[in-house]
Formats: sequence, structure tokens, C-alpha cells
Amino acid sequence: MPPLRTALLQSSGRPGSVAGNLKVLDEEAARAAAAGAGLLVCPEMFLTGYTLGDQVPRLAEPADGPGAAAVAEIAVRHGLAVLYGYPERDGEHGGERDGERDRERIYNAAQLIGPDGTRLANYRKTHLFGGYEREWFTPGERPVVQAELAGLRIGIMICYDVEFPENVRSHALAGTDLLLVPTALMHPFPFVAESVVPVRAFENQMYVAYVNRTGQEGEFDFVGLSCLAGPDGTVRARAGRSEELVLGEADGELLTASRAANPYLRDRHPGLYTSLVRADHC
Repeated sequence: MPPLRTALLQSSGRPGSVAGNLKVLDEEAARAAAAGAGLLVCPEMFLTGYTLGDQVPRLAEPADGPGAAAVAEIAVRHGLAVLYGYPERDGEHGGERDGERDRERIYNAAQLIGPDGTRLANYRKTHLFGGYEREWFTPGERPVVQAELAGLRIGIMICYDVEFPENVRSHALAGTDLLLVPTALMHPFPFVAESVVPVRAFENQMYVAYVNRTGQEGEFDFVGLSCLAGPDGTVRARAGRSEELVLGEADGELLTASRAANPYLRDRHPGLYTSLVRADHC
């Protein structure tokens, strides 16, 4: 199968403006498609902006809401798949939580739309970072969400999730070929993009597309440095610190050869790691 040309959209878009972000997405999707990309990956919370504060409930929408419909139109118009981040409203979980009324839960989510406009997968961030996220979002409960695209098994995580090795290893054991990680990596943590992500790709024998926001947004200063890391631990595409569209290829043949040569998954001894899942060791 031919490699999947993957476009990484490093941009903070127009924080607070869904219409503005959809316009940016449409323009960048046209550029990506013209460059031969079959997949465009956007940053965490790209649809709305990341630093929303009390705007989160107003801008949140269901997975099949108007934002998803608009992104589907863009995907079809340009003939490529799109992965975008957004705040997902789920009103089906009313009830009591921690002694308070839980009217509806909102998740930090990412959704993959196929080139035909089909909603292929929706993922809810499982590991929330910092006080801001914990105030406004509920953690997701499914660590592995996958879809098939262009002959590859695609997995999805969001930002902080990839910093937990057990999380990425779960994807490796589930057969993920290309892990998409929309992110909002900020100062003082550029080493995550520079060092952690390529190591995750190597130790789990997969491609990792790590796509960041950039510039100042409220109290946060996003570092950029988006990358596509390969199963050999090399960075196949790397953005700088400013807004940028970079492209790299996820090659299934290289992935197969790398997995045959690298013994990490074959040489594991799972019986030695049981303490990792025991509650008294968490």
C-alpha cells in the first residue's frame, strides 16, 4: 500500500471563534490536499480554542453536532480525512457525582472524520492536565480508540495522555499503526515534543503524529514543535515555533520491516508488571 501522507496543522486558529477556526481549517485542508495529503491532523481543542474558561459550556457540542457536520463538509470538499479537537457535550450522564448535581458532562475530545465525511472515531481525553482542565472537563474512560484509514490502523490520544507509557503501550498491543495526538503543549515542557514523543514511537513500534498549538493564549504559552515520529525513533517531519503546515509519510512497509527487526513487544514479560495495575501501587 502507498504511504499515507499526513499533514500536521500547527496553529492556534482563532480562539473563541468556531467560524474563524473552520475557515482556517478549510484553507489549510486545501493546502494539504494540494500537497498530496490523505490526512490532516489539527491540535487539541482546535474547533473552539483551548483557553476558554467559562465559555466551555457554551461552545461544547455533541460528537454529531454542527462542528462535526462542518468539518465533514471540509473533508469531502478536499478529499482527505481530518482529525480535530473540540469540547464534547454529553447530556446523557445526569445524576449525582461527588455530592453535586452532574447536569451534563463535557469532555476534551478529538474526532476523526473520513474523506467521505463519515465520523470514523471519537476519543475523550483520559488524563486531564492541570487545574483548568480538571475544572471544566470530565476524564474519558476508553484508553484505546481506533479506526481504519488507508490500510492503517489509526489510534487517537490527546496531549498529556501520551506522556503515560502504559497508555501508548496499550495502543501498541491493540495494533495501532499511526497514533494521532492533538496537543496543547506549553512552556516549560518542550522536551515532551523533542524527546518523549520520538521515544514513544520507537519503544512501541508505531508512527506518532503529535500536533501542537503555538503562541500565547491566555495564561498559556504553547511551544509548537509538532512532529511526525517514526517507528525507528527518527522524526520524519518537524515544525518550528510558529504557525506552520508540515507533511510527512506514514509508510506501512517501513513499519512492517521495523517491527520485524525490533523485539520490544515480543520480548515483554507481562507477568512481571502486574503491580502496574494494582490499586495499592497507583
